[in-house]
Amino acid sequence: MKILVVCGAGASSTFVAQRVRHAAHEQGLDYAAFAGTEASLPIDLDSADVVLVGPHLVHALERIERDAAPRGTTVVLLPPDIFTDRDGTRTLALVRAAVGSPGGPLPAAGATADARNAEHPDRPEPERQP
Repeated sequence: MKILVVCGAGASSTFVAQRVRHAAHEQGLDYAAFAGTEASLPIDLDSADVVLVGPHLVHALERIERDAAPRGTTVVLLPPDIFTDRDGTRTLALVRAAVGSPGGPLPAAGATADARNAEHPDRPEPERQP
């Protein structure tokens, strides 16, 4: 599975990607994680099964979900304190929860909001376009 971590400039996403890649390796999972930026997202989406969106990009979440949906890519908004996850295990757990089982199939494109709401049940459901 290929995991894209997106932030504004690429610095914080690089750290998160390294940590989640290490955590996946430690758990014997064949996951690759790489960093990207909001600007590189249109190109990077083609290589990703899961997109982890930095909490500071919440303003772009609906657009990212809309761009990811036709590709069947799962989108997860990372919580504000994700940068305290020093070993990547918590971030990896978010990925695994979003896709179901550790090596299992990815959910349908419409499941992205459901996965996000499972992590943040108090967040209102975004309006869906007809």
